[in-house]
Amino acid sequence: MNNKEIDIHNELKKHFGFDSFKGLQEQVIRSILANQNTFVIMPTGGGKSLCYQLPALVLEGTAIVVSPLIALMKNQVDAIRSLSDKEGVAHVLNSSLNKTEINQVKKDITNGVTKLLYVAPESLTKEEYVQFLRSVPISFVAIDEAHCISEWGHDFRPEYRNLRYIIKQLGEVPVIGLTATATPKVQEDILKNLDMTDAKTFKASFNRPNLFYDVRPKTKNVEADIIRFIRQYKGKSGIIYCLSRKKVEAIAQVLQVNGISAVPYHAGLDAKTRAKHQDMFLMEDVDVVVATIAFGMGIDKPDVRFVIHHDIPKSLESYYQETGRAGRDGGEGYCLAYYSYKDVEKLEKFMSGKPVAEQEIGFALLQEVVAYAETSMSRRKFLLHYFGEEFDSENGEGADMDDNVRNPKSKVEAQDQVVKLLKVVRDTKHLYKAKEVIYTLIGKVNAVIKAHRTDSQTFFGSGEKHDERYWMALIRQVLVEGLLTKDIETYGILKVTEKGLDYIDNPTSFMMSEDHEYDENEDDSIVTASKSSGTADEALMAILRDLRKKVAKKAGVPPFVVFQDPSLEDMALKYPTTLEELSNVHGVGEGKAKKYGKEFVEMINRYVEENDIVRPDDLVVKSTGANSANKLYIIQNIDRKLSLDDIASAKGLTMDALLKEMEQIVYAGTKLNIKYWIDDILDEDQQEEIHDYFMESETDRIEDALKEFDGEYDIDELRLMRIKFISEVAN
Repeated sequence: MNNKEIDIHNELKKHFGFDSFKGLQEQVIRSILANQNTFVIMPTGGGKSLCYQLPALVLEGTAIVVSPLIALMKNQVDAIRSLSDKEGVAHVLNSSLNKTEINQVKKDITNGVTKLLYVAPESLTKEEYVQFLRSVPISFVAIDEAHCISEWGHDFRPEYRNLRYIIKQLGEVPVIGLTATATPKVQEDILKNLDMTDAKTFKASFNRPNLFYDVRPKTKNVEADIIRFIRQYKGKSGIIYCLSRKKVEAIAQVLQVNGISAVPYHAGLDAKTRAKHQDMFLMEDVDVVVATIAFGMGIDKPDVRFVIHHDIPKSLESYYQETGRAGRDGGEGYCLAYYSYKDVEKLEKFMSGKPVAEQEIGFALLQEVVAYAETSMSRRKFLLHYFGEEFDSENGEGADMDDNVRNPKSKVEAQDQVVKLLKVVRDTKHLYKAKEVIYTLIGKVNAVIKAHRTDSQTFFGSGEKHDERYWMALIRQVLVEGLLTKDIETYGILKVTEKGLDYIDNPTSFMMSEDHEYDENEDDSIVTASKSSGTADEALMAILRDLRKKVAKKAGVPPFVVFQDPSLEDMALKYPTTLEELSNVHGVGEGKAKKYGKEFVEMINRYVEENDIVRPDDLVVKSTGANSANKLYIIQNIDRKLSLDDIASAKGLTMDALLKEMEQIVYAGTKLNIKYWIDDILDEDQQEEIHDYFMESETDRIEDALKEFDGEYDIDELRLMRIKFISEVAN
């Protein structure tokens, strides 16, 4: 069939059953049919795969599709086979096949049955495969997930680097590169590395107007927040991404315990379990998949209603690709990310073992994620700018679909500061990245600034009235407005644009909103719930404090022995009205609930009735008992009077972590008899002195005890005595 005679609308209807193309599909397909090198940048859910599947089905010969993921290939092959009566119309050629299967694939290709051959880049390096493919007609080579070629892509694969040499060996065949996310830097890399700078480039808009972007501070109550959020989507599908397998397992368990149907998915599960969990999600046997980024590549589930990032991802490309799995059917898609700078520091630490060049790229990509999370401007505008696209945040489609636009921060006039900033970038001769530019403005010296003698310039310190955070926020907004740009070649170095130079001469009003400051509710007491002041019912809190005082007086113990403050706050948040509910309150176990709980639940019950309170039953987040194996081990072995050092090392815990576990055990109402251990460290008088201190003290804070004894006892001795005291007096 001559390429010119192909009626692609007919073919579309015949093979795929659609009446019309979506977006840029038709132009891309015509470019491929005209034998042109073609580069396609199309967001997830934009119908990328059809761009090469349709031409492959109608052209002579076999199209080779290079893809990095075996699961993805299998998915696509199944989809193509379902469109045809010939089983061999699409094949996979990778390490999972045996000899017989490989021979079948070769036979189908030779006989002209196979139109699409999916291969992993590694398979293409095998000499025997290359020899075979040279002997059969090839229609074109499509490289899916082409961003894997670039070190600046979020998913760099070194084996992708050799592709152009292998393709050259196949003769003169057109190449099609496809990706769902690419910054201008990555686009340039792909075209250079595939040696196709002559390619016709088609770039669809990255705007997904039906997605709502929301970033929240990651507090210690993040699990309760996630459960509350998911309960609004009862029976609907969602994905939760975590960075570690351990976290995936833990969150999946917490959800299951709280009545949400969820399964884990990560590379540590065997292939059978992974496939089973993926199918359960696709077939709607479960609502939620908790996954590492291994999940979702090529998952074509159109009705995912929310994507949650429990941990912030390593790059904005990853974030964009993962959030892009929501709302592919055009319906609602809620993208919620939890942000904590601690997570960023963890990722940085994780990178520090890598080669320097890789580290630099990793840090630069991570800084973009930080900028996105901390910015208070339109998140959509910020994201699209990152992918090289302008967005009108007043009238653009989906303009009000993010937390910053819905709850805007107040803005301040920053015209003079913008001029100051642009002049410093210009007058330091475009040498610096953001950090050095800010240091120059606030008058801080480092080795780079010294080397360039910037500290002796008149403008050094000219912006010292404002702090680092202010200037960072301003740089982000000035970049998005196009007055500054980051150089593509030496990524991260700031340059003033033509528009910026013009602004220096003719400044206009520049309203700047300050960055978010995320307070993660750090709490140094042993309790791991967040201090929920402000959200707890203050009136009930006062009543509970009074009751605690009364109960403590009657029992002849300090109030903190009955229940600690965070436990009271949790009660004032969750309104437990039975002992069972009370034992789900933070820091209260069954023992403690039984011992002191009766009066508290009766009081709360009365309060709820008198004040017509609708109880947030969804707030009683049950814990998984994920640590319960550890706790049981500790209790049993303390009963056996085993050395604490041995208990810690058997469970791979530091002494600090072991003490934390022990503290949680006794605060929740279980006795631990550690007299045998303490008798070796402290004599009777010392023990009595510390015991009396806790008995009379208003608080059980270790800091206060350290001050009181002024260096006589170290922190571990005091913590051990506190455990013994709570165990004997409270439980």
